Amino acid sequence: MIEIKHLYKAFEDKEVLKDINAVFQEGKTNLIIGQSGSGKTVLMKNIVGLFEPTQGEILYDGRDFVKMTKREKVHIRREMGMIFQSAALFDSMSVLENVMFPLDMFSDKNEADRIQRAKFCLDRVNLTGAENKFPGEISGGMQKRVAIARAIALNPKYLFCDEPNSGLDPKTSLVIDELIHSITEEYQMTTIINTHDMNSVMGIGENIIYICEGRMEWQGNKDQIMTSTNERLNSFIFASDLFRKVKEANS
Repeated sequence: MIEIKHLYKAFEDKEVLKDINAVFQEGKTNLIIGQSGSGKTVLMKNIVGLFEPTQGEILYDGRDFVKMTKREKVHIRREMGMIFQSAALFDSMSVLENVMFPLDMFSDKNEADRIQRAKFCLDRVNLTGAENKFPGEISGGMQKRVAIARAIALNPKYLFCDEPNSGLDPKTSLVIDELIHSITEEYQMTTIINTHDMNSVMGIGENIIYICEGRMEWQGNKDQIMTSTNERLNSFIFASDLFRKVKEANS
């Protein structure tokens, strides 16, 4: 579990995050949603330590990340997995080498065990047989699955996903959503996902945080979001005709 308490973040005189309080649950897909510029990316960067908060606490299973020493933070970072918006694979490395990269950097396993672990992770994301291909030889959806395999290679306790469906067609997006959800549940990870994708919200939104103008406006799940009375949230969620019709059908 990750808990945020009274988190503030300012850049010079501009306050971006304002008294954020939120709980991200273990074994659940926790979604951060909000308009562009709302502060959700800044929030995630604070949680993973890319930004230092101006004020507040970031608790990893009760351990305050903000107050940790550099050595302690390195230990926590080894418990993190990251899926970047662009997949961020190394073009000059094969699929297998990409998945092995964090193992080569941080694992004490011998080479044979590292290869075995990487192949296991590729099998888990249904990419058995693709290990000798290069990123440029596979589809965008397959690249995202490689990124997921790499993110879970070190068996992390915490998984962070920045717009994992960016650039994917709706059908492939559903596959990625279900894969992230099933892995989260299987390994009981605390998974946090930044997303604009309302299909993800309605599909795997087990715990949803809505950020607006740097403040947390609402927290709930995909069922509760349908009956929310928060006007800003409703304006954001039901901006399209399709989701307005979904809301009307559930009223």
